[in-house]
Parts: sequence; structure tokens; C-alpha cells
Amino acid sequence: QVHMMESGGGLVQPGGSLRLSCAVSGANFKLYTLNWYRQTPGKERELVATITSGGDTTYPDSVKGRFTISRNNVRSTAFLQMNSLRPEDTAVYYCNIRVRGRDFWGQGTRVSVSS
Repeated sequence: QVHMMESGGGLVQPGGSLRLSCAVSGANFKLYTLNWYRQTPGKERELVATITSGGDTTYPDSVKGRFTISRNNVRSTAFLQMNSLRPEDTAVYYCNIRVRGRDFWGQGTRVSVSS
């Protein structure tokens, strides 16, 4: 069974930074693409970063230049470095992996950006 655990969320002022972590177990982590999503109440989950098994990364325009996704295959952990945070980045952040056609999610970590 694949298990995922996010951590690192919290309250930060606008312009601040946070680093989220996603620890994955139960899968050969290095083989799979890893995604970070976020969700706010009443809205659909939004994809904010992707890293492939080869290390290629993609971002939507809303976070490009501010967020950086990375992975440590030895530790089976992915990271999301978030800089220049804005109030509109406030959300619950989830990591996601698809293994043999099935999506797995963590429980989420809450990020609040407010002065």
C-alpha cells in the first residue's frame, strides 16, 4: 500500500517562504512522477508543480518563478519550495503519485499566507 505524508505547512506573512515535504512509502519512488496540488474551499484541486522520474519539472503560470519542486530518490521524498508567497497561495497542499493507474494522496498540509 502506498502511503504519503506531507509536512511543512504553516502561517507565513506575504513575501515569506515555506518548504513542504512529502514522504512516500510503499512504492518504488524513483520510477514515478510526483505532483503537488492545492485546494481551497469551494474550488477544485489545482495542480501547482510536477516532477517526472527524470527530474523534469513543470509549473502553471500562477506559481512559475516562485515555487520549485524537487525530489530525493534516496529518501523517497519530494519537496516544494515556495517563495514570495501571496495571500492567494493560501490553501491545503497535497502531494500525489499515480502507481499502476491508481492515484494516491497524502492528508494535506495547510498553508496560510496572511499579515
